[in-house]
Amino acid sequence: MEQTKNYLKPVAMEKAYRLLNVGGTGMISAEYNGETGMMPATWVCALDIMPFKATAVIDKSHFTRPLIEKSGYFAIALPTLEIIEETMYLGSVSKYDVKDKIEKSGAEIFTLDGCDIPLMKGCAAYMIFKLIPEEHNQQAYDLFIGECVKAYADERVFKNGHWIFEQADPKFSTIHYVAGNHFYSIGKAYDTKISI
Repeated sequence: MEQTKNYLKPVAMEKAYRLLNVGGTGMISAEYNGETGMMPATWVCALDIMPFKATAVIDKSHFTRPLIEKSGYFAIALPTLEIIEETMYLGSVSKYDVKDKIEKSGAEIFTLDGCDIPLMKGCAAYMIFKLIPEEHNQQAYDLFIGECVKAYADERVFKNGHWIFEQADPKFSTIHYVAGNHFYSIGKAYDTKISI
């Protein structure tokens, strides 16, 4: 293995966040009193296993945020390469400025039985969360915590509790936003000699 230190170069602090910003993009959506919001977010993370909890950073400027705060629920879905353009549009336009942004994005929307939160067709997985109110975190850090109450995954990419992207059409690969209009999609699978 070549010397790692020989290849290390400093990263400017205003770009350092990009080093961790290669996780899967989440599509955050919410509904309150017939008003719907939808926005992609890259700062989404699993927090706990059982009960399953997750976090999402949602800035105060986003239309979707007050819908979450008022309704107490939100969804996180995992967009795929098949809907990358719709995802980018939804992240580039505010519903404060364009009231019909969801329609203009070209995204096809559906809801699950017993849930009014809009979901975008073409995602690899969908999770519905009940907000765990943490006022300090929400105001100081824009950090929202939710406990999952429903979860669904597309069986073409998730079977028996495991991702199987390597067996699926590449259009079903999840997308990973970096910056500007630059994304990656999930790549090859590798198994180690050590098994757990």
